[in-house]
Amino acid sequence: MKNAEKYARCYFMPPKPCMKWAEKEYVDKAPIWCSVDLRDGNQSLIVPMSLEEKVAFFQYLVKVGFKEIEVGFPAASETEYAFLRTLIEKDLIPDDVTVQVLTQSREHIIQKTFEALKGAKQAVVHLYNSTSVAQREQVFQKSRQEIIDIAVSGAEMLLDYAAKTEGNFKFEYSPESFTGTEMEFALEICNRVLDVWKPAADNKVIINLPVTVSHSMPHVYASQVEYMCENLKYRENVIVSLHPHNDRGCAVADSEMGLLAGADRIEGTLFGNGERTGNVDIVTMALNMYSHGVDPKLDFSNLPEVVAVYEKMTGMHVYERQPYSGKLVFAAFSGSHQDAIAKGMKWWEEKKPSHWTVPYLPVDPKDLGREYDGDVIRINSQSGKGGIGYLLEQKFGYELPPKMRESFGYAVKSVSDHQHKELMPDEVYGIFQSMYVNIEIPFKMENYTYRKNESVHIKIDLMINGMNRCIEGEGNGTLDAASNAIQENLGVSYGNLTYKEHALELGSKSQAVAYVGISDEKGNAHWGVGVHNDIMTASVKALFSAVNRMVKEPVSEKTAFHGK
Repeated sequence: MKNAEKYARCYFMPPKPCMKWAEKEYVDKAPIWCSVDLRDGNQSLIVPMSLEEKVAFFQYLVKVGFKEIEVGFPAASETEYAFLRTLIEKDLIPDDVTVQVLTQSREHIIQKTFEALKGAKQAVVHLYNSTSVAQREQVFQKSRQEIIDIAVSGAEMLLDYAAKTEGNFKFEYSPESFTGTEMEFALEICNRVLDVWKPAADNKVIINLPVTVSHSMPHVYASQVEYMCENLKYRENVIVSLHPHNDRGCAVADSEMGLLAGADRIEGTLFGNGERTGNVDIVTMALNMYSHGVDPKLDFSNLPEVVAVYEKMTGMHVYERQPYSGKLVFAAFSGSHQDAIAKGMKWWEEKKPSHWTVPYLPVDPKDLGREYDGDVIRINSQSGKGGIGYLLEQKFGYELPPKMRESFGYAVKSVSDHQHKELMPDEVYGIFQSMYVNIEIPFKMENYTYRKNESVHIKIDLMINGMNRCIEGEGNGTLDAASNAIQENLGVSYGNLTYKEHALELGSKSQAVAYVGISDEKGNAHWGVGVHNDIMTASVKALFSAVNRMVKEPVSEKTAFHGK
């Protein structure tokens, strides 16, 4: 691309190496989660949420398990102000939930903020001002000391207004545009604010380190976070919080590495909704932990519901490939993937191992409220016999013989290819039924009787081209006798008869299913399926289904009535 020289790395490394985070393998405990859906997520909507929608969304966030929820910028608009007052006056905030509000370091805004907070049982007041080189030079045109003065005066005003306002308040400070700030200066301004607030064990303070704009690879941010964690004053009484944005697509990685670097808290949104490219996706991050055996302390066990509520409240759409939550993220269309998943699921069910290791599925979809048949195995022209057979078995109870599964797989792929669409499970089942099950043209078996001595003698009543006929045969078993009767009387010839049967475990448990395969004179295989309450009847029906599929064309009268 042209103009690459126009861009330069505009972040700042710590003044000394900070790489202890790289020695850790994974995030081993859940952070303090703070949802900012009702502020960041709301301000990024084309049409912001109404008061009623905000209340409903707040209550859903509580249901999911968030204990800290940023509810807005109450000085910014009447809706924001009224929302906070509604939560407080109607006692909608549970005792174990803390609300958070945002304010700039300007007295009239701070005053309005505390008016909105009056009577809050637990609230965090989040103060911020921009500290980056770009903001200092281009927007505010102020020196480092002047930027520090803004932060310190704001911190002092928070103390003053908190002391004269009814409620319980904690404080948070963000050096906004932290990632574009010299690390020594970011540390200095945070420590100056901490000197004002003087955090204690029973009155901790939050220092938030936002990726307001993502400038670097995640390991750089981790080093920046580690530097701050190791050099902040009052560290044992400071909660280090992260607020990554997703400009480079790294918000989740920034957050995970930032936790390894010593951070304690994450501010983010459901599905990463926020300004520009969005915030850290808390759903993805929490379930990443879950996939490592760590309880994220948030309940996403009904992920389809979370998606539905989010889409209804925000008018946004969760992308089909969004990690964990997208409709297609567990879907396998590829034949080789489907085969591996099907075999892995069978291994899981039979072996019952202690840990989930099914190929291509990082977590069990059912733990997230997803279904195997509709979410995992998806059928189109790229699908394979393994996936198609697995779908029939899991959803409808049919355990096709391997060779039949292969034959049926090609048939289904052909239908999908010609129709240029994905086939739903019921459509696949419909194809299976119409192709194989109890096929009665041209030879419809009406009834049969048999007697057993040294061999089995069978009489079969047929309907052929609208006329009744009876045929007879003998064999070493009922199915063999029926096969001999067909070949001796109906003018058809085949070989290599194979047979399988089992109870239908899904649907009507009293039914049985039989599969019969035969080969015509050219060696082509033909399969038939019989379903009946009686397993032997199902077997005979399966044989006739296979013969009828082999014959294909209506038989002539001469052939049809060449019987006893």
